[in-house]
Amino acid sequence: MSDTLRVACVQVTSKTKIADNIALTDPMIREAAEKGAQLVVLPEVVNLVQRDRDAARAEMQLEANEPALAAYRALARELGIWIHVGSLAVWGDDGKKPVNRGYLLRPDGTIAAKYDKIHMFDVDLENNEIYRESDSFEPGDQAVLASTPWGGYGMTICYDMRFPDLYRSLASAGARILTAPASFTRPTGQAHWHTLLRSRAIENGCFMISAAQCGDHEDGRKTYGHSLIIDPWGEILADGGEESGVVIADLDLSRVEKVRGMVPSLKNGRPFSLPSPLPVADAG
Repeated sequence: MSDTLRVACVQVTSKTKIADNIALTDPMIREAAEKGAQLVVLPEVVNLVQRDRDAARAEMQLEANEPALAAYRALARELGIWIHVGSLAVWGDDGKKPVNRGYLLRPDGTIAAKYDKIHMFDVDLENNEIYRESDSFEPGDQAVLASTPWGGYGMTICYDMRFPDLYRSLASAGARILTAPASFTRPTGQAHWHTLLRSRAIENGCFMISAAQCGDHEDGRKTYGHSLIIDPWGEILADGGEESGVVIADLDLSRVEKVRGMVPSLKNGRPFSLPSPLPVADAG
């Protein structure tokens, strides 16, 4: 198992057509590989950012026919690198409802692992900014820990980061690296992005890698950017800022064991009984 890894996050402003997004990301992945990245991580829904549900469904493909997935598999083979496709909007295996699915690709282009986003972003923000991800996607129900040359690699997506038990489960199962590719809104990003991701890294003694969407999208969405690479002590090794681009950091994976040796919270955890729910207060 290797203890060194050069990783790159590709930060983009994805468009409403899959072909345009392939053209947008191809040169950025090549740039990352030219700079020595062994693993390139792409954001959530990197193939398609489209708020119009009918238009999005007309553009989506089944996994077997998905052109972005085929393009990234070919790039992984050509460049001899690992590519984590943060997620693609694709039709589920039964063809009845789309899923928000991430893919980890080996250097030979084969799929090492895939993960369907578990937690749906169903929220009501201020200024009448409303999101109902569950209207568009079928949620997953399986945590995914992939095997890589750098150890366990935990795959999550965006809103998952607000559910710390998922990350503790991945770390306890052997993750040294946690990931949360995202398409984060600006209001929630400004308030919580850095804090949440640093917390997930610190409490689990893991590296955290989160490639992000950024900028003003064709469909009217505005995303936060700030792709992050964070070490197990919570130090930010790279921050993508607000513009499209490639950010790179070198990981010393031996830091995982060093940090966990200093603060062994994974070992120190203890079982406990849950509290009884309090009665609902009578508003009358």
